[in-house]
Amino acid sequence: MTMTYVQAILALFSGSLVGFTLGLVGGGGSILATPLLVYVVGVATPHVAIGTSALAVSVNALVSLIAHAKAGNVKWRCAAVFTSTGVVGALIGSSLGKAMDGQKLLALFAILMIGVGIATLRRKASGGDVTVALSRENAPALAAIGFAAGVASGFFGIGGGFLIAPGLMMATGMPILFAIGSSLVGVAAFGAATAFNYALSGSVDWGLAALFIAGGAVGSMGGAKLASRLSVSKGTLDVIFACAIIVTGSLVLYQSVRFLI
Repeated sequence: MTMTYVQAILALFSGSLVGFTLGLVGGGGSILATPLLVYVVGVATPHVAIGTSALAVSVNALVSLIAHAKAGNVKWRCAAVFTSTGVVGALIGSSLGKAMDGQKLLALFAILMIGVGIATLRRKASGGDVTVALSRENAPALAAIGFAAGVASGFFGIGGGFLIAPGLMMATGMPILFAIGSSLVGVAAFGAATAFNYALSGSVDWGLAALFIAGGAVGSMGGAKLASRLSVSKGTLDVIFACAIIVTGSLVLYQSVRFLI
């Protein structure tokens, strides 16, 4: 699309917000990207917003991953198993998503956001096992949950971190800070697979993605640092993560339903 100066500034701001939340909670940024492109920046076509946000989130996740890796917050082997099956799922999911009406896709996306947010709030805070590692016991669960998260990621055009982090904790019992850091491996890979599929259909705005990425690179570093500080307070990251998803999902659902009516 042809951008105005105002839209360019809004794209940079939105990108920084996405990058910050990616670094902070792993998934909040990716789930916010599409609504920000549609309702703040003004992208008229939902499928273009989905394809563009997937590309931007993938790159921003890599930036956040570097910060978390330096802090020792990534369980690489667990993330590798989860991601390998998830990429296959993302390619399948994104093919299904492209065939669906854009506004209906956003409405379903919003319902999923609210459901995940509520489930996160209901989950009891736990310190987790900091020594967790890939094993014969948790590998099947990592592979299965990874595939399911990948399908959802591709279908809704999101990095999937809001599904990956809880999935990693469910499969292995790792603490939330390690789940956030490890989830970024999957967010980057799922986003890249989804963006590739949408790019084949011409549904990626490369100029807009570049602005989003530039803003996100700045925000992601701050988010990762804050995540490390907040992790000492049990449950704080969970609450922030859940509230951000529920509020955004409610707004997206309202807008989508109003448009469909």
